[in-house]
Amino acid sequence: MKRLLIVANLPSENTRRLAAAVRDGARHPDIDAVDCRLVEALDACADDVLAADAIILGTTENFGLLSGRLKDFLERIYYPCLEHTEGLPWALYVRAGNDGEGAMRSVERIVTGLRWRAAQPALVLKGDWQDQYTAQATDLGTAMAAGLELGAL
Repeated sequence: MKRLLIVANLPSENTRRLAAAVRDGARHPDIDAVDCRLVEALDACADDVLAADAIILGTTENFGLLSGRLKDFLERIYYPCLEHTEGLPWALYVRAGNDGEGAMRSVERIVTGLRWRAAQPALVLKGDWQDQYTAQATDLGTAMAAGLELGAL
């Protein structure tokens, strides 16, 4: 059984909806060999990452950068995971009020140091809330879990 970890900042109802959509996508009924866990960024730790075969990070755009909660998570796991998770497939979604570029670049800089491998381009959901965001988040979760199950990641 492969393990997909979703670590997300969940400060609002909409961000909780996005994270749940990613998780639900990863638990698609056609995907049998992937166990998916969703953990809030403040509660996630290095052991969670070390046990994962792939990870999806979710953040809000705060002051043009990643959220403090996701940054805190990445700082706490950085050194414990540095030499043990090289090549870990990862993906990112950003709930952005602005353009999301700063948040995306901030996360990319950190995971580049960890030597993780991007499994797909970042999903940036910008502007006012749109109901289609949950479908896009579901697709992200499904694609990651399917790729993990098929050994494509």
